[in-house]
Amino acid sequence: MVTWTDFERATIQDIFSKIDYDVVGSAALSRCLIVYPWTQRYFGSFGNLYNAAAISSNPRVAAHGRVVLGGLEKALQNMDDIKQAFADLSVLHSEKLQVDPDNFKLLADCLTIVVASQLGKSFTPEVHAAFAKFLAVVVAALRKQYH
Repeated sequence: MVTWTDFERATIQDIFSKIDYDVVGSAALSRCLIVYPWTQRYFGSFGNLYNAAAISSNPRVAAHGRVVLGGLEKALQNMDDIKQAFADLSVLHSEKLQVDPDNFKLLADCLTIVVASQLGKSFTPEVHAAFAKFLAVVVAALRKQYH
């Protein structure tokens, strides 16, 4: 179990209250698919993912980015037991979708870059550390079924 400080809890809540889920989710997933093109293999049903412009304007990428942020909202609401809250998602991604678990970290890194760009100067080193801890716990929860 992860121990959260009051500062970390408040900071993570504050981050999610400030970001636009549609913009951030789409931008983070698009960035991941563009920068790490091998991640596209899990999204074959999304249509045209042939270049950065196609990925960035793809409505299915945008919609799934919103789904990802919704999942993070679930983690936010269950910070004291994210692993349990994500148990079904872990099984889905490992057994049905067979997603390479390293991709969760790649997406988390892309999400951090997008959130930092959205928050600007308010994304201080302390805020970054709290957000990185939160995402690390989420990634560990998603990877749980793989072990």
